[in-house]
Amino acid sequence: MLLRFVIYGLTGFLIEIFWTGMGSLLIGNYALTSTTYLWMFFIYGLAVFFEPIHDRIRSENFLIRGFVWVFLIYAIEFSTGFLLEKIIGYCPWDYSNSTAYTFFGYIRLDYFPAWFIAGMLFERFHNYMDRKARDLNL
Repeated sequence: MLLRFVIYGLTGFLIEIFWTGMGSLLIGNYALTSTTYLWMFFIYGLAVFFEPIHDRIRSENFLIRGFVWVFLIYAIEFSTGFLLEKIIGYCPWDYSNSTAYTFFGYIRLDYFPAWFIAGMLFERFHNYMDRKARDLNL
């Protein structure tokens, strides 16, 4: 479980660096400046707890599964943003000034499609890791 936590944490970290770099390109920053927070490694690592949920819903229609992933991702994003604000005094990814489609600054409602796709990709990644674990007798 610890190994998968680290794998999910690093994978999420790298995807976020790529995502924010591409976002900077869209606003004309050709240096492709990327941003993230060390906190995100631990937050993305929490995806390890999504594995049993995926095992339970894998036979559902992809729309249902996608909505489940968006709901869960929003729940994690909101709760960790809220907790970080209470613990360190602010939420590092405060969206309050970046879009009108925010919920208390902790989540961006306009990221729904991105989180839907991320959930579908998580399923494939989880399946891949399960196959590799079986192949390696882990």
